Amino acid sequence: MILDCATIGGGPAGLNAALVLGRARRNVILFDNVQPRNSVTQESNGFITRDGVSPREFRDLAHQDIRKYPSVQIKNVKIAEVQRESGSIFKLITQEGKSYLSRKIIIATGLKESLPNVRGIRDYYGKSIFSCPYCDGWELREQPLVLISENKNASHMAKVIYQWSKDLVVCTNGNKIISETEAKVLKRKGIRIKEELISNVSGSDGKLEKVVFEGGTELNRAGGFVTTEFELPNDLAHSLGCEMNKNGGIIADALGRTNVEGVYAAGDVSIAGPSQVIIAAGEGTRAAMGVNSDLTMEEFK
Repeated sequence: MILDCATIGGGPAGLNAALVLGRARRNVILFDNVQPRNSVTQESNGFITRDGVSPREFRDLAHQDIRKYPSVQIKNVKIAEVQRESGSIFKLITQEGKSYLSRKIIIATGLKESLPNVRGIRDYYGKSIFSCPYCDGWELREQPLVLISENKNASHMAKVIYQWSKDLVVCTNGNKIISETEAKVLKRKGIRIKEELISNVSGSDGKLEKVVFEGGTELNRAGGFVTTEFELPNDLAHSLGCEMNKNGGIIADALGRTNVEGVYAAGDVSIAGPSQVIIAAGEGTRAAMGVNSDLTMEEFK
């Protein structure tokens, strides 16, 4: 059987795309290798009616919704390769070597992220250190916070975090990434800047307590944020010839269409930066509408 659409990625974007296409009576398979970027997250916030939901619960609820539509299948396998089989048909090959044919593809694989090079930081990431203040700033409000950043987004990020806590220290881990002009702006607001190399971060049970510097000095903090670097988790988009934006995300139009006919992108993979669950889900809806619209026009030629 040739599918109407194969969606690669089982996060909010892929899940919502599958839901919308199922409701449009399209034959769809959602491929999910069950390795979400938000696996360290305790709860997802900012999604109306689902504020505070855990990623696992969100996924389970989404699967319940999708199971109502018999034309949608979910396969917990990894897609290793995608080839254009003939004309407008794509061949998707799983890691185990099984193949599927589909008229359209939605890439919704999300992103990989790298944290600042600080010993121990992963023990606290997703528990008391986060990357998105809109997602987790409320829980850290009015507490003494740290921003650990090794890139030039540090100054902007500090200004955003200031809305949730005025007790903020920016640590650049030995990098001179904040200009004198920007440093003056931050210091006028009482935001401190420390450029010393960080030895490690410490605390207990995922709760940050101290940032320890190479010279032995310590900074007491109750939590904080980091700036992260993002990249695509695989080379599927590159192998298909998709164009990328300056952030390394897949360029897509308002309905998820890439420059490659029949290939669509949705969610973080088309943004290449932090986003919320609700944004990714909306991107999945738009891509699904793009797929269904294009399939419809082809069927009426």
